[in-house]
Amino acid sequence: MTYDLYLGDYAYSSWSLRGWLLFEKFGISRSTTMVDFADSSVGAQLAKIAPARTVPAVRTPEGALLSDSLAIAEELASRHPDAGLWPQPPIARATARNLAAEMHSGFMALRSECPMNLRLSYVDTAPSDAVKQDLQRLEVIWEHARGVTDAQEHGPWLCGPYSVADAFYAPVAARIAGYNLPVGPTAQTYVQAHLADPAFRRWRAMGMVHGATLPWYAKDFQTQDWPGPKSHAAKAVDSGTPENTLCPYSGTPVTHLMEIDGRIFGMCNAFCRDKTVADPEAWPAFMALL
Repeated sequence: MTYDLYLGDYAYSSWSLRGWLLFEKFGISRSTTMVDFADSSVGAQLAKIAPARTVPAVRTPEGALLSDSLAIAEELASRHPDAGLWPQPPIARATARNLAAEMHSGFMALRSECPMNLRLSYVDTAPSDAVKQDLQRLEVIWEHARGVTDAQEHGPWLCGPYSVADAFYAPVAARIAGYNLPVGPTAQTYVQAHLADPAFRRWRAMGMVHGATLPWYAKDFQTQDWPGPKSHAAKAVDSGTPENTLCPYSGTPVTHLMEIDGRIFGMCNAFCRDKTVADPEAWPAFMALL
C-alpha cells in the first residue's frame, strides 16, 4: 500500500514538514512529489490532483484525495491502527488530539510573523506581544499535556511516545529555535528534542540543499549558527576512490562523491550526496557505511 505524497519546499513549508513526519516517523510507505515554491503557481502544479490546491496533499492507493493535514493524520491513523500515530491510553489520545487541533487552527501571530526558515537562525527578533502570547499559550498546553499523560516516563514528547501531536508541533519548535524566541526551560527542552530528532534532522538536511533560497522568507535580523546538534564535517569532492560502489539509499552505482574524515564515499546523484554532506549523522544508511 503506497500513497502519493505532495510536498512543498523542505526549508520553508511548515505544513509539508508535518505531513512528511506523519509518514516518516510511523514507517508508512509513500511516493513523494515536490512542489516548487519558487513558482507561485502551486495550485497549477497540483492540477492533476484537483481539487487539492495546497501542500501537503495525499492521494491514497485507491485514489481518494486528502489536502488537509489533520485529515491526513486521522485517515492514516484509521488505516494504520498499529503504527501508533495517536497514543493508546484514552487520556493521552484525547490530549494529543486536542493539541493537534489547536495547532491546526491557532497561533496565528507566531505563524504569520515567524515563517519557518530552516536555512537561517536569528539572534534577536524582538517578538511582538501577540507572538509572546502565543508562546505563553504553548508553554501552558505543553506543560498540561506532559502533566496529565506522565510523558516523562516515555522521553521528551508531549503525550508519551511520539505522536501526531509532536509532528504538528515540530515546525513550532523550528520557529522557536530559528527566531530565538523566549520560552522557559521545559519548553526549550521540548524544542531541543525536535532539533535532535533524526527525522527532523533529515528534513532540515534536505532543506539546506534542495531548491532555491527564497528571499521573501528572510528577515532583517542578525543571524547565528543553527541551535540544533552540530553536524559532522563533510564536503563534496570531484575526484577520489569511494569505499562503496553502490549508493546507500538507492542501491544504484555511485556517481557523486563526498569526503568525511579523510574517507571518500559515493552517492547516485547530487541530491543524495548533498543531503548527506549537510548532516551525515541524520542518515542511518550512510552512517552504517561510515
